[in-house]
Amino acid sequence: MASPNPPSDREKVASKLPPALKQELKVRSAELHLDIQDAVTAAIAAWREAGPAAAVVDTTGSDSFSTWLPNGMYDAFKETCNEREVSYTQGLAQAVRRWLDVNPSPSHRPAGGIPERKIVCNQKGGVGKTAISAGLAQAYAEMGKRVLLVDYDPQGHLTAQLGFDPIDPGQDSLVAHMCGDGKGDLRDLIVPIESDRFGKRLDLLPSCFDGFLLDARVGVKAVQTRGFQKESALEAALADIEGDYDVIVLDCPPSLGLSMDAALYYGRRRQGEAAGISGAVIPVLAEDSSATAYTMLAFQIEDLCANMRLEIDYLGIVVNLYDSRRGAIATSSLREWRNLGEPPVLAVINDLKEQREAVRRREPLLAYAPNCEQSEAMRDIARQVTA
Repeated sequence: MASPNPPSDREKVASKLPPALKQELKVRSAELHLDIQDAVTAAIAAWREAGPAAAVVDTTGSDSFSTWLPNGMYDAFKETCNEREVSYTQGLAQAVRRWLDVNPSPSHRPAGGIPERKIVCNQKGGVGKTAISAGLAQAYAEMGKRVLLVDYDPQGHLTAQLGFDPIDPGQDSLVAHMCGDGKGDLRDLIVPIESDRFGKRLDLLPSCFDGFLLDARVGVKAVQTRGFQKESALEAALADIEGDYDVIVLDCPPSLGLSMDAALYYGRRRQGEAAGISGAVIPVLAEDSSATAYTMLAFQIEDLCANMRLEIDYLGIVVNLYDSRRGAIATSSLREWRNLGEPPVLAVINDLKEQREAVRRREPLLAYAPNCEQSEAMRDIARQVTA
C-alpha cells in the first residue's frame, strides 16, 4: 500500500522483506553511503528491466518494511509483479537480492588476499568466548563477508552448539595439519552453517578431541623437526584456505600454553596490514577474577611480541554476561574496564536469555533471535573491528 506525500516527488511505501535481507540492505546501503530509499529505487528499476528470470527468494518470516519511492514507481512495480505472477513481497525480495549481488561490499577482499583474523581469547573459562566468537562470525556473514569460524577449543562447545559433532581422535583434523600430519585437504573438514541470513557465507571448522594433546604434539614436532616453528603451526595449517575467506574467527581454549602462542601469532599484524583489523578480542566478566586473567593474557601477548618482534593488536574488550543487580562488585568492575581506555570496551552484553535459548536449540543466535539485544551487540562489535 502506498501513501501519497504531496509536498515531495516521493510516496511512502509499506511492504515486507525477510529480516536477513532487510539487515543486509541496511548494512550495504551504509557501506555505499546511500539512503535506503535510493538503493530500493535502483533495485526495483533494475529488476523491472532485467526480465522475469530472477531466482525465487525465500520470504518466510518476512516482516514490515517501509521506504520512499518516486511517485508512480510502486504502482508500476505492482503491475510488473502481476505480469510475472509473483507476490509484491517476492518481487521486492528479488529486486533487493539482485541489487545486493550487483553491488558488493566495498570491503570485500579480492580472492587470495589476507583475511581479517579475530582471535577471541582469555585463559579464564566461562567468560563467553564461544558466544562472542559465534556471534561475531555471524555478524560478519550478515555484512556480506565470507567467514570461517574455527573451533580451536578441544572441548568443542562451539561445534556442539551449532549442531555438529567434533572430529574423532586419530582422524584428519586441524591439529593433524598443525603438526604436519594432515591426510588430505583441510577444506574437506569444513562444514557450512546453513541459514538464509548468512547466504552460504559462513563455514565452521569443527573441533577435534586430539586438541587436548596439541601442546605436547607441537612441542615434540619442534624438537624432532629442524626448522619447525611451533608458533607458526596454526598459520601454516590454515595458509591454503585463507584465500577462500574475508574473515577468520578463532574460538580459543582457556589456555596460556603453546596453542595460545600459535593463535596469537596467527592474529599478529602482518606486513602491509593496517592496525586494528586483526588481533585479539577479549571477553571478560565484571568481576575481579577476570581482571587477573586479563593481566596474565596481556603478559603473554607482550612477552610474545618482545621475543619474536611482533605487533599484536588488542582489538578490544567485551564485558559479557553483565548484570547490575549483582551490586557494587559488578558496577565498579565495569567502571574499571571502561577506565582502561586502551584496549577499548567494545560492548557490554547483558545476561539475557536469547543466547542460552539458541544454544539449547543448537541454532546460531542471529538466526534464532536476529532482533534481540545480544544480536545487535554482536553486529556493533563487528562494525567496530573490521576493514
